[in-house]
Amino acid sequence: MSQPIDIEFFFNFRSPYCYLASKAVWDIFEDERVNLLWRPLGGWSGRSDPERAKIKIPSVRQDIKRWTKKLGIPMTPPPITTDPTHAGAASLWAEREGKLKDFIVEVMRAEWGEGQDIGDLDVLRAVAGRIGLDGDGIVAAATDADNLATLQRNAQEAQDKCVFGVPSFVIGDQIFWGNDRLDFVREHLRELYADNR
Repeated sequence: MSQPIDIEFFFNFRSPYCYLASKAVWDIFEDERVNLLWRPLGGWSGRSDPERAKIKIPSVRQDIKRWTKKLGIPMTPPPITTDPTHAGAASLWAEREGKLKDFIVEVMRAEWGEGQDIGDLDVLRAVAGRIGLDGDGIVAAATDADNLATLQRNAQEAQDKCVFGVPSFVIGDQIFWGNDRLDFVREHLRELYADNR
């Protein structure tokens, strides 16, 4: 049997398109025998800069409303000032605790389904409680210097690999950008496995 294929998953909790991907990507990760390399980003990394974001927001909100209606999931945008950095840092600890999927799904539900500010450590503490993680542990992880440095390294790696948006999936030299590229991700993985038989 072929070895699992590495897939780097670049993700920013502030992206509504990451919210959409968080509802559909797990089947690929579980069905296709991949080695998930989690690459969370913080701040504006992987997103349009603040000035461009102001221009894009009305169109993006329309687009997201169509997508969430199609997927049958709730959509309540969080405050514009929401900073995803704490959530990105905390996700690294959730991964080490074996709760990455639960953490991502629950944080995105709180942020984009309920409109909560995930930059608020009390919101992350509540998320931790709902998925069986220690609240103090999640707060410590959210502000941990090593975790924050990892976010910066991930941003540099994204730049080095020409990853310009999120969600992005990097498999070898192939980059798949956007929640609407998941079928291509799955097809590519299957082609790689077929070639390695």
